[in-house]
Amino acid sequence: MATFISVPLKKSTEIDLVKPLSKFVAATYPPGEEQAEYIRAVEEVNKLRKSALGRPLDKHESSLEILLRYYDQLCSIEPKFPFPELCVTFTWKDAFDKGSLFGGSVKLALASLGYEKTCVLFNVGALASQIAAEQNLDNDEGLKAASKFYQLASGAFAHIKDTVLSALNREPTMDISPETVGTLSQIMLSQAQEVFVLKATADKMKDAIIAKLANQAADYYGDAFKQCQYKENLPKYFYFQEVLPVLAAKHCMMQATAELHQSTLANQKKKFGEEIARLQHAAELVKTASSRYDEYVNVKELSDKINRALTAAKKDNDFIYHDRVPEVKDLEHIGKASLVKATAVQTPVSQKFTDLFEKMVPMAVQQSVSAANCRKADTVNRLIGGMREATNLCNGVLASLNLPAALEDLSGEAVPQSILEKSRAVVQQGGLQSIEQLIKDLPELLTRNREILDESLKMLDGEETTDNELRGKFNQRWSRTPSGDLYKPLRAEGTNFRIVLDKAVRADQVVKERYNEHCEMIALLCKPESELSAAIPSANPAKTLQGSEVVNVLRAQLAELDEVKREREVMEGEIKSVTFDLTTKFLTALAQDGAINEEVLTSSELDTRYGSHTQRVQQNLRRQEELLSQIQVSHQEFTALKQSNSEANNREDVLKKLASAHDSYVEISSNIREGTKFYNDLTEILLKFQNKCSDIVFARKTERDELLKELQQSIAREPSAPSFSVPSYQSNTPAPASSVPTPAPRTLYNPQQPQGKPQPPARPPPPNIAPQAASMSAPVNAPMAPSITNPPPVAPTGPSQAQGPPYPAYQGYPGCYQMPMAYNPYAFGQYNVPYMPYQAQGQAGYPGGPPAQQPYPYPQQPPQQPYYPQ
Repeated sequence: MATFISVPLKKSTEIDLVKPLSKFVAATYPPGEEQAEYIRAVEEVNKLRKSALGRPLDKHESSLEILLRYYDQLCSIEPKFPFPELCVTFTWKDAFDKGSLFGGSVKLALASLGYEKTCVLFNVGALASQIAAEQNLDNDEGLKAASKFYQLASGAFAHIKDTVLSALNREPTMDISPETVGTLSQIMLSQAQEVFVLKATADKMKDAIIAKLANQAADYYGDAFKQCQYKENLPKYFYFQEVLPVLAAKHCMMQATAELHQSTLANQKKKFGEEIARLQHAAELVKTASSRYDEYVNVKELSDKINRALTAAKKDNDFIYHDRVPEVKDLEHIGKASLVKATAVQTPVSQKFTDLFEKMVPMAVQQSVSAANCRKADTVNRLIGGMREATNLCNGVLASLNLPAALEDLSGEAVPQSILEKSRAVVQQGGLQSIEQLIKDLPELLTRNREILDESLKMLDGEETTDNELRGKFNQRWSRTPSGDLYKPLRAEGTNFRIVLDKAVRADQVVKERYNEHCEMIALLCKPESELSAAIPSANPAKTLQGSEVVNVLRAQLAELDEVKREREVMEGEIKSVTFDLTTKFLTALAQDGAINEEVLTSSELDTRYGSHTQRVQQNLRRQEELLSQIQVSHQEFTALKQSNSEANNREDVLKKLASAHDSYVEISSNIREGTKFYNDLTEILLKFQNKCSDIVFARKTERDELLKELQQSIAREPSAPSFSVPSYQSNTPAPASSVPTPAPRTLYNPQQPQGKPQPPARPPPPNIAPQAASMSAPVNAPMAPSITNPPPVAPTGPSQAQGPPYPAYQGYPGCYQMPMAYNPYAFGQYNVPYMPYQAQGQAGYPGGPPAQQPYPYPQQPPQQPYYPQ
């Protein structure tokens, strides 16, 4: 009956998905089999994209299957990879724009996976329409396949219409705009309905059914025709200029088919006048399609069928029935029956799809797991931090009471055993030298981290400055997302790193101050026992407290306190060893509710895992408070029994300082080692941050270069002069518009051949200008048709002369300024001056004009290439 409409494919540039996705996998998952499996899957996705988009696709279902698999894979990885952070830029060309002489076709580059999905789905619909158009409609299998693919194409375009704006968050190219894909969806649905009309006709179904199906198809084609005709953006495409007459013809033919079969029903009901009226209407419709759209459709078979039926009906009615023929407007409306529906896009759309990242959890789960780990770390740090604070408090209280050294120093001469143990512990850990080296390394580590952070932020600043400059230069044309908005998360992350470093500097200063306070006593602890004994003042007690009840009670309390501290060390190890994984719970919540309430799920799990440990820690801390109170009371009794003098007080002060120096040494060493580990770990984090900044800056630079290239091409495609209207003598008078809306012509621009012009008055020949008669009447910037009567002169042998502006500026034309008379080479005929041809060095001059008194022929073309195309 007619050629079916198919949609051209969009074309994409090649990109490398392996590098950015593999970097994310390597940064997220530890080395091992799981990481290797995901990297292999990334390589498979990259190969699948090349197969789907990197080569021409055959119009076969196997090629469509590749596109569907790639679309399903994109839907699968979208929630599992942070594509906005990876900045993978996808570039696609407009499917309908064929480009121009000065630039390529319109294209758009976006760092958005939603954009990639939209364009791939467009190709799914386009390829489905091409496969459907290739089907053999003479057999049942071909009809079924064509209907299926047209409905799939309609569903694909309809899905784009509903999702494209939210997927891109910016204005799309015209081919994937909601208006365009909505029209394409309607066209595909119309063709699917037409296929059912053909099938019903082939199956010889009842005329009533065929009439309703055909009438519904006509209605669909009419809607599609209106969308093409009345939406301003669509007719700008050459593609839609070609489609418009086909839709109009199909609308007429389907309506004629409906009237033909409805006339058969009227004949069966003995309504012979109605039969003739419907056949006459059908004949008029077919005649309209034949006269206006004959080059697009073939209506001869349908026309012959209708004419034969109409001739027979008129003959029978004229000789036998004499039934009155009603007006078309008085006929009963034909019913409608739709057997088609746009196929909904529900993933997976491919029957052969296998998720390459099935084991990888979505980003929402990854983020929830990360937040849960932070809550777990906070809980562990709170419990362990509370126990360590209690230990430091206990050590401080005992040092202030000079315990247990006071119980060991009852003789007043020898070094207490606890002091000797503390001295050996300090020496074993490296003494002052180890602390000084660690303190010396801290500024270097701090400087390295600051340099990495500064360099990362400097890259962002440089790219953002360039983006702002170009935005100020191109204004609205610079349509990409501002760098300032895109870099907000990275800058917030950088600010957090800066705050962390500032806190670390303050913590380092506190550690240094504490070290300076106790370094003298720490140095004393590092000396041999003999020097240590000589440095401690001696005291001769007046009486011996050996065997005293107070001493025994105090020793028992100190032993119990040591047991409490050992119990805390055991509990700290148990708390650190608690492990659990909430991934399964988060996946279940995401599948059931579509969202994850991370706070509730994590808090419940933490209460279960650490509830008993929290109770034990609290009991331990309460027991320590009770013991310290008892020890302070016992120490007061012990002090009252012990004889006091200045020597004894001096000795006790030194022993207290030594005990406090040991505790400070242990704490300072721990703090400095933690600080060193913190700086080293932060270096790795900052290097990842630097790589992230480098990647996004590189991606933005690539996107910037692409956009600059597009803008240059766009500027090249723009006309260099304002639009103009062709003078009446250069074109044929257009025919008056018909009362019936007629589709747009087949081509965008088809100028008519110029009519013959009268001979102008005599004047010298200008270098490159139309005749005076035209120049005085034609508006500015109107190109003149080349002469067809005189051939151009022979080109000069010297170097070519540079041409001036393509069109002259005329005196008195609104909005233009008059050229100086001596400068304007186009002003001949406006001023009564002799013609002085310009001749450059080494260049042959223009042929001189005949004397002014003699008439001269129609002006010849200049030797240069004419500006307006031949």
